Parts: sequence; C-alpha cells; structure tokens
Amino acid sequence: MARIPTNKPGYYGVGSVEISPGSEGEGGVRRIAITKDKLVTQPSEGVDTVFDIVEYAARTHGSRNALGWRDVVRIHEEEKDVTKIVDGKEVVEKKKWKYFELSGYQFHSFIDVKNIVSEIGRGLLELGINAEEVFNVYAQTSCASVSITIATAYDTLGEEGLTHSLNEPNCVGIFTNTELLPVLARVLPKTPSVKYVIYDGEPSTKVLDSLSAARSDVKVYSINQLRDLGKDKPTEPLEARRPKPESVMCIMYTSGSTGAPKGVIITHGNLVASVGAVKTLLGHHLSPDDSFLAYLPLAHVLEYIVELIVLYVGMPAGYGRVKTLTDASVRGCKGDIAEFRPTILVGVPAVWETIRKGIIQKVNASGAIRKAIFNGAMIAKKRNIPILATVADYILGSVRAATGGRLRLALSGGAALSRATQEFLDTALVTMLQGYGMTETCGMCAILPPELMQYGTVGLPVPSTELKLLDVPDAGYLSTNNPPQGEVCIRGPSVVQGYYKRPDLNNDETVFTKDGWMRTGDIGQWNPDGTLTLIDRLKNLIKLQSGEYIALERLESVYKSCNLVSNLCVYATQDAKQPMAIIIPHEAHLRHQLGDSSSSKSLADLCSEASVRDLVMTECNSIGKKNGFKPMELLEAVVLTAEEWTPENGLVTAAQKIQRSKIAKTFEGEIKAVYKH
Repeated sequence: MARIPTNKPGYYGVGSVEISPGSEGEGGVRRIAITKDKLVTQPSEGVDTVFDIVEYAARTHGSRNALGWRDVVRIHEEEKDVTKIVDGKEVVEKKKWKYFELSGYQFHSFIDVKNIVSEIGRGLLELGINAEEVFNVYAQTSCASVSITIATAYDTLGEEGLTHSLNEPNCVGIFTNTELLPVLARVLPKTPSVKYVIYDGEPSTKVLDSLSAARSDVKVYSINQLRDLGKDKPTEPLEARRPKPESVMCIMYTSGSTGAPKGVIITHGNLVASVGAVKTLLGHHLSPDDSFLAYLPLAHVLEYIVELIVLYVGMPAGYGRVKTLTDASVRGCKGDIAEFRPTILVGVPAVWETIRKGIIQKVNASGAIRKAIFNGAMIAKKRNIPILATVADYILGSVRAATGGRLRLALSGGAALSRATQEFLDTALVTMLQGYGMTETCGMCAILPPELMQYGTVGLPVPSTELKLLDVPDAGYLSTNNPPQGEVCIRGPSVVQGYYKRPDLNNDETVFTKDGWMRTGDIGQWNPDGTLTLIDRLKNLIKLQSGEYIALERLESVYKSCNLVSNLCVYATQDAKQPMAIIIPHEAHLRHQLGDSSSSKSLADLCSEASVRDLVMTECNSIGKKNGFKPMELLEAVVLTAEEWTPENGLVTAAQKIQRSKIAKTFEGEIKAVYKH
C-alpha cells in the first residue's frame, strides 16, 4: 500500500479571499488565501520550462521507475452479432471485435527519460528542424528540449480535423503511432508542409508503403531510428536551443463542439505555473511512493498537465488505454488498472459514470443477498456508523480490488460530475475530488483539496490564477446576489494569451478582455467557505415559453446519474414549456429493471416501446425531483436510441462531451414530434 501523506487541517485558511473590491456589473477579484499576495509561477527555483522539469526529475529521482508501458503480446479476434437500425429496419450484422493480450509493465527510469529526450532532440536537430517550425504530435516528445513548437491533435479528430491541425501551423512533421498511420496516409496529399513522419510501434510493410505512395518526398522514421540518429551527436547545439518561459511549448488543438478545431497557444511559462500551482495546492498529498495511471489522450490538457506534475514529483506513471483499462476489455491478462494498481487516477465524468454503473451492474448480477449486503455496507459507510463502517470497508474491498486495491485519490475534471456519482464513488471506491479547468487555462482554474472534501463544488481557485464573477442580468446571475453569482472570468500565469491565427477571437472582448481576463462562459457561485460551484453554462441557457431560463448542461449532469441512462442530451426550444431528452439507455440496468419480459427483444426494440420510454422518463424525473428541480426543469418527453455516440460519428468530442447541435440535427424529426412544430 502506498504511503498516504498526512492532511494539513487548516492549511487553506478561509479558502479564498477578495484582494480587490468589485465594481458595477462585476464582483471582486478573489485568490486562494494561501497565495493571496502573489500568484505562483513555478514549482521551485530554476524550474522555468518543461525541459527544466525533465532535468529536475532526472537529477532528483534518478534511477527510480518513471514511465511504464505494456507490449502487445497477441491480438484476439471475436465475432459478435450487432443489431443496427438501417432505413428504419432492424439489421443484424456480424462484426469482429479485437482484444489485446498485453505484457506486464516495463519501465524507463527518470534518467532514461532525460537521455531519450536528449537523443530525440538531437535527432530532430540533425533533420534540420529549426525553432520557428512546428511539429505535430500525439504524445509527449523531446521538442520541449530544443524550443520547437509542437501542435497536438486528438486522435479522434478525423481526417478533416487532422488536416486542419497540420495545415494551419504549417507543420513540418508529425509524430504518431502505428494505428494512426493509415489515417495519416490519406491526409498527407493534402498537407504539403509535412516533410517528416515519426512513429512508434511496428507497422506492416504495407502501411509504410502507403505513406510513400501518398507522398514520395516525405521521410519516415521510427522513434528508435530518430534516437539512433541523435545518439552520437554533440549536446552543445541543444544547449543553444534551450526554450525560455515565454517560448511557445505547444499549440493544442481542441476538439471543440462547433467549427474547426481551435489552436490554443500554450507557453512553457503557462505549463510550469500550473505545475507550481498543483504543488502548492496538493503537494503534501503527492509522493514518489504513489503511482499514476495515464490513459486519457495527451492532446487532452488535463492528462498533459498531470503527467508533468507526476514527473516533477517523482511518481511512476503507467500508460494505459481506454480500450484496455478493465479485465473485461483484454484477453489472457489483467486490464491496465488491475495490472498497474495505481494510487491516483484522473478522469472525465464519462469515465466515472461508466465505472459507477459498472459497479452497480456487477452488484445487480450477484444475487439478492449480496446486493442487500452491498447496499447495507454503503449506508453504514455513508453514515459512518462505528464498527459497521469498518465492516463496510471490508465488504467494499472487493469493489476496490477491481481497481488494483491501492487507489486512494481520484480527480474528475473536464465537465460537471453529478453529486450522486461523486458521492457513490467516494463511498464505494475512493476519495473523489472535483476540478475545473479548460485548455485555455492549462486545465487549471479550481481544485477541491481533500481537506475540504464535500459535494457540489469544484473547489478553490488554484494558486496560479485569480477569479472574478461578471454579472449576467438576463438570467438573474449577479455578483450582488447572496451568494454571489456570475460568469467566471480568470487571469494569471497559467492562463493563455490567445488562439493560433485567430485575431477574430483574440481581439474579441467577450473572450479575452484588454486587461488580461479570459471569459469562460461558465456561470459560477462563490460559497461561504470560499469554494466555487459551477451552476450553469452561458451558451446552454435556454429561455422557455414562460420566460424563465433553464441550464441544459446542469440538467444533464444530474439526469446522467440515473442508472437507466448511459448517455443523454437535454434539449429545448424557446417556445417549449419543459425540456426533453435524447437518451441512450444503459442496457444492462434497463433489462434488469424490466425483468424477463425484455430477454427476447433487442435494445432497439425496447427503445421503440412507449412503456419503456415512460419508465426511463419517470426514473429521470425522480432523480430531478430529488435534486430540487423546478417543474419547468423536469423532462416533458424522452427519445430513446440504441445507437452509441462516438467521436467517429461526430456526436461526442474526443473528451466525450456531447455535440448538442449535431445530436439535435440527427434527431430533428423526433424533436419536432415532441414539440409539434
């Protein structure tokens, strides 16, 4: 079991404090109390860039395990029947599913990481890549050591998004993995600036030939070939190309919900300030004896910044994949979580909702007696009944064993996590913290520390930022309310200055103000203990027929906690009395509730039945009422669908955020039928 660093009761003082008063239309500027006099800009003296973090880690943590990976031993193929709806008719198709059999974890030490970074850096210099050129990557790379700007792109952006993220910054090269080379081969003819392709893994000759056929002038190297190219080259040129805090570290392309991906310009100083902020806020909870499982894409700013933090702290990080996280998704081996046995895990709400519903699914399938024991243990743990709480911990141990048995801290970020899910996982699995941030703030805005553990808040402003609330009069969100409410504005060394080649946005005062504030579009509320709660999203406020506003995103976070819901999109028109929802049911939970009557029917059949729709809507509205929803916030109708929403079909982003406008267009007929227009 990893050593659990001691909490520091009282460390955060009064939480956050107002450092300057408000003015007309906005509230006062607030900072976390422990750094009210000066915002944090670095984790320690002399650590000013990302490469400094790599050097510091090698110097401080040496031969300890740093980065771990698993090799693919074998790929298993299984054929399954998949039911689809084509032109309104049910069609059964045979589909092959691939499952990986993986080795155990192997590790590079912190010294190895520094040496590999140096070799790759010298290899890139040998290729002649200069400081002004941009290299597109899907993973961490040594470009940080030679002041080459990198651009990151989600591997689910699709051909169009990838083409945009290569062409807009005129990328000279791209680093990717074997699985994505076929996509790249189709994109290369449309990306004339790309001269180099670097890959990891072992692609087939056929795949490599397809790259040459696409563009004969492109030079292709494996990551090991690039390392060999730089291995015997002198290090002095690297020293001359060291980045500065103001050097652009990366252009991070977001998988935004509308339009072409936006490139967020992130400097070394932005990233280092974020690492410093987390060290100040949570440093006493993080130890080299901990272990972190990394599985989100590195193009996700939350994953990127957390990996820099664990590198600085000296914590071993193991790489996993969403597709191989659990035992059910691999063959002949343990899933990444059970194999690596992390003590710290970070995820987006979609991941935590899946984990919660997976636990409930197992409990439901275990029989009435075990289900009763589990529910009793949950009640005893929640109420902290002496002796019974200890017994409950023992009973819940089997749930915790599924994540390796050592997990002690988890953080949810990227979007709102429902209170019900946070409370369930906090009781059954692990201390579940919330955080709030975005790509434009390097993932940093607010984090809830364990000492202030509670539900319904995203925590305190991080030490590298200051926050204020801007009035939204139309919706009644005012900084003069009690408690104060308004649009969250953020400023500080971890906040970026703008988007790549987007003067329209960079000069837009509704995005970046002249005095350095970034307007987030999120509606926040200051709580009496100095923490921040997110209560709305500006663009998801809809005025109903009654003239009152509802917050679609807030409703979704609550309705999503319904056990019968796998995913959903809440929608309303301005002449509607109440919202409706398009819902993908959670098949196992739905069948469990329906009993034997559902066994002979497909999920698509069940989705088309009025009684099933009524059941799902009743359960959702029951959750809404428990959360204090007003009548106008309850669902008027639901549309059920058996089709999954994926980044590939464009209905969710790579970070699993729903694409509301695309979903509305896909279900336009059903929405019109509900609202009769």
